[in-house]
Amino acid sequence: MRVLSLEGFPGRPNDAHDSSGFSVGAFGLVADAHLVVVRLKAGGVIGRHPAQGRQVLAVLVGDAIVSGSYGDPVAIGPGQVAIWEPYEEHETRSETGLTALVIEGDLDVTSS
Repeated sequence: MRVLSLEGFPGRPNDAHDSSGFSVGAFGLVADAHLVVVRLKAGGVIGRHPAQGRQVLAVLVGDAIVSGSYGDPVAIGPGQVAIWEPYEEHETRSETGLTALVIEGDLDVTSS
């Protein structure tokens, strides 16, 4: 068994899609999906862009304001997950800061 701390997990700044205060660090990779740790600073944004595959954002710490193809913002917090379908335009913002796991690729996600 290994235990990893996501606090201080290495990441690189990313300003694609007019993002700000956003960093991403690779956590795992398989042929059909990847898993990354994302962080947003307070007031940060991951700018609107299309999902490359089904995408899951699981909030670990902080707050997220997420929107999908219709742009209606929804606030989610720790223990909650946003799911976007392949090619769906989406955006994530945080007022206080965010640490989340993102899994993207060829995924089956339960409907419950």
